[in-house]
Amino acid sequence: MFPQLTHPTARPRRLRLSPAMRQMVRETHLRPENFIYPLFVRHGQGVRRPIPSMPGQFQLSIDTMIEEAQRAWDLGVRAVILFGIPAHKDPHGSENYDPHGIIPQAISALKRTLPEMVIISDLCMCEYTDHGHCGIINTPETPEFDPHLPVGYVLNDPTLDYLSKTAVVHARAGADIIAPSGMMDGMVAAIRAGLDGAGFGHIPIMSYAAKYASALYGPFRDAAESPPSFGDRSQYQMDPANAREALREVAIDIAEGADIIMVKPASFYLDILARLKTDVALPLAAYQVSGEYAMIKAAAANGWIDEPRVMLESLLAIKRAGADLILTYFAVDAAQMLGKS
Repeated sequence: MFPQLTHPTARPRRLRLSPAMRQMVRETHLRPENFIYPLFVRHGQGVRRPIPSMPGQFQLSIDTMIEEAQRAWDLGVRAVILFGIPAHKDPHGSENYDPHGIIPQAISALKRTLPEMVIISDLCMCEYTDHGHCGIINTPETPEFDPHLPVGYVLNDPTLDYLSKTAVVHARAGADIIAPSGMMDGMVAAIRAGLDGAGFGHIPIMSYAAKYASALYGPFRDAAESPPSFGDRSQYQMDPANAREALREVAIDIAEGADIIMVKPASFYLDILARLKTDVALPLAAYQVSGEYAMIKAAAANGWIDEPRVMLESLLAIKRAGADLILTYFAVDAAQMLGKS
């Protein structure tokens, strides 16, 4: 219900008169510690390879990744999420759970350099598999083949075994949070059991609980070199038309032991975020994905919008809708602007 006006001359503009007045009554505040900075890590030395569809973002080797993380830390950003680009891909994504793989190496190196930085491991298989899907594919050539299921189907339960194994490897390397993003049924329970059984009961899980089969992931797939070689991911990611289903997905993940819940993408799904803010007591994260970032960058490059203002406005909208944490490629730029304000 709207508040009843008690005076015929009530004028909300009185509280907008000056910058100081507006700051004093501001309801939503962005701070650098609200941001999680996604970083793409690959093998090599001195690598800083531009991502054409994501201007200002790069594939980084471990040494340049550490430099970028340090820059974020110095601006007040306290967390990064790491995505690996392996040297080798195969049907089971073996570099993902190799203790000497790119992400375990990156986690260990970053933890040595910035021990207080919160390091989040994005736990998925799509970057590491030669088919680009988020799990084991049902084919006659794989040991997990199930003749009762269609060829090309992503096998749920066999994939859980690999996710659990990978989570333990990344936790041993020093990851502070495990973030499963594959949308496999039971993934949080399997990872929780694996972590607990290996002595990592203290490691939280940030679940991509409401991850939609969005058209906004294209630039990310360029960045992570992970487009699916056939089909799409609609059989396991959520239908963009569904809202109630998100509540069910979130409830399942909470029951299985998730500590933080994520909505992905952010801007097109603010209704989901706002509803979860009312219904869920856990911290909420939202991922401002590559397509959201790229659209702002493209419009700004054409002179159609004021990039810094739109950047901050987009992040404010996500925070206002209910996000406690925002994964955003604008983390460093936004932190820099907020430091000047």
